[in-house]
Amino acid sequence: MTGFLIRRLFLAFGVVLGATVAIFLLVYAIPGDPVTVALGPRATAEMRAHYRELMGLDQPLVVQLWHFLGRVARGDLGTDIWSGRPVTAILWDALPHTVALACAGLGTAVLLGVGLGCLGAARRGSLTDHAIGVLSVSVIALPPFLVAIYSLLIFAVTLNWFPAIGAGEAGDWASRLHALVLPAFAVGLGWVGYIARIVRSSLIEVMREKHVETARAFGLPPWLILWRYALPLALVPVISIIGVGFGALLSGSVFAEIIFARPGIGRVVYDAVLARNYPVVSGAIVVTAALYALAMLVTDLVTGLLDHRTHAAL
Repeated sequence: MTGFLIRRLFLAFGVVLGATVAIFLLVYAIPGDPVTVALGPRATAEMRAHYRELMGLDQPLVVQLWHFLGRVARGDLGTDIWSGRPVTAILWDALPHTVALACAGLGTAVLLGVGLGCLGAARRGSLTDHAIGVLSVSVIALPPFLVAIYSLLIFAVTLNWFPAIGAGEAGDWASRLHALVLPAFAVGLGWVGYIARIVRSSLIEVMREKHVETARAFGLPPWLILWRYALPLALVPVISIIGVGFGALLSGSVFAEIIFARPGIGRVVYDAVLARNYPVVSGAIVVTAALYALAMLVTDLVTGLLDHRTHAAL
């Protein structure tokens, strides 16, 4: 298990490092002069030269990349061009909202997906099973931004069940949870289909194993066999996909945060891109990549603890 943990740590570090280098190079290639954005079009040549020297923009690209990696390693993601605040502080304020949205969306997907998958496996080949299969494929094909828009129109504007915008009142957990329902449903609905199909297929395979057949031979109730002997093993593939789903929901939360006017990293990135605020863009994507790598690391460790065959495979 120690060797497995070390390999996964090195892999997570490689993912974050690769994403950091790629983001730096992409931001560097974006059209537009960051000096003009920071100082305005009326800045003199002397002011531009001084700013370039102050920010290290007069150095070769390799030197800039090395300094950027050094700052990231120290936890320094730069300074916001417009407000002068540290990017780390800006992202730290927005991070809880995005993580809460991603976790709520993933939790919704797991609850609905596991339930539908169990129902489809229990009634394999029936009309209910076919209906669940069609529903699963349908929700997978729905774009998250479209789900967010129609959820807003139906449940917030027409029915007035949920607030249309905002993240709820500060300090009021009931209000925050109430405002989180629609965005979580919008970002998590697409993953319901994935999880339902995986749970159904895994359950059907597990139900054929000898320990389940032995439980049937002892006359145990079908619901007890399903929940106690089959479902825990069938959920191992679901745990594997949770890490991928968390990373995807972090990126998919951009649409929900814009449509529902919620604070979060997605909203911060959107505003920073429009303003050509390069330090905020690069810092936000580095943080997102680190969260994604952390989620994958935790998922691999949990899967390795549940299924020791993973150690040899990875």
